Amino acid sequence: MQLAFVLYKYFPFGGLQRDFMRIALECQQRGHQIRVYTLIWEGDVPPGFEVLVAPVKALFNHRRNEKLSAWMEADLARRPVDRLIGFNKMPGLDVYYAADGCFEDKAQTLRNSLYRRWGRYRHFAEYERAVFARDAKTEILMISEVQQPLFIKHYDTPVERFHLLPPGIAQDRRAPANAAQIREAFRREFALKDDELLLVQIGSGFKTKGVDRSLKALAALPSALRKRTRLKVIGQDDPKVFQLQSAALGLGEQVQFLKGRSDIPRFLLGADLLIHPAYNENTGTVLLEALVAGLPVLVSAVCGYAHYIAEADSGKVLDEPFEQDQLNRYLEQMLEDDTARAQWARNGLAFAETADLYSMPQHAADVILAQGHE
Repeated sequence: MQLAFVLYKYFPFGGLQRDFMRIALECQQRGHQIRVYTLIWEGDVPPGFEVLVAPVKALFNHRRNEKLSAWMEADLARRPVDRLIGFNKMPGLDVYYAADGCFEDKAQTLRNSLYRRWGRYRHFAEYERAVFARDAKTEILMISEVQQPLFIKHYDTPVERFHLLPPGIAQDRRAPANAAQIREAFRREFALKDDELLLVQIGSGFKTKGVDRSLKALAALPSALRKRTRLKVIGQDDPKVFQLQSAALGLGEQVQFLKGRSDIPRFLLGADLLIHPAYNENTGTVLLEALVAGLPVLVSAVCGYAHYIAEADSGKVLDEPFEQDQLNRYLEQMLEDDTARAQWARNGLAFAETADLYSMPQHAADVILAQGHE
């Protein structure tokens, strides 16, 4: 079959982007042709992929999205495909991978009524309705159970169009046999002393991921513990605002911001704790990547995958609604207690042996290639 995938932006370090790549490669391995439509492509193009970067420009994102849709539609009319799979919401999709939460729900609960008069709102609401409306034909790949009831509430989407996928953690994220040596080499490279503690926060979009909360929690640690704790924040974003906050809190050299990178498994093995107090997060793949690497996790309950941390007993989940005091307290307790951290690490590794945390690309490909999208 000839398959077409569409996403607004591809870069190698985004969660959605990595999911797209693994699903597309799985479909290719099964013998199908892959075409990709996008606005921006950064990084290598896999052999055999046809990647089309739309030659469109616009002042506003939503106008650019509309121009991509129109350009893609014209190309598909000339060169039809068997399936169109979208990683962002838009009209005309056979299959949609639901990496984002319900836009309409956020617009109604988090925004004032004025917001709903803007062109931006109308665009995103219309594109979401095109996927989820009761009479739409799009099959929906869900990666978070949390969002499904919201889509049904706003659009009355038939439940049989939803396909809940297991997580899709890459096997290379699992702690290898020589994990201890990798950890030792990593800590030498970053000049971490034996008694120093390394916190990592990993993910693009520092504001949504709650980096401000992490910085406050680090600054609130008792003086002696704070002095021997370091934080590395890794992801694609402009860190300026958070660097200013870090300086204002007197954290100085203890905090380092790094761009997205391809050696995340080393950081998961070299660190002592993953902190992830996100404001909202449909899933949070990095939580499971930490779990399977044996790195304890401190996470806010809004993350779709936070329940795995509770089930595995591989860290602590904050209560909702979020309270900074609780984050501060939990962070201090977790850093102080070496024995508990060692136990959480063992629990995570044991959970990784038995739970299905890996087969998302295969399940997604099964749905994409199944009949019934004609």
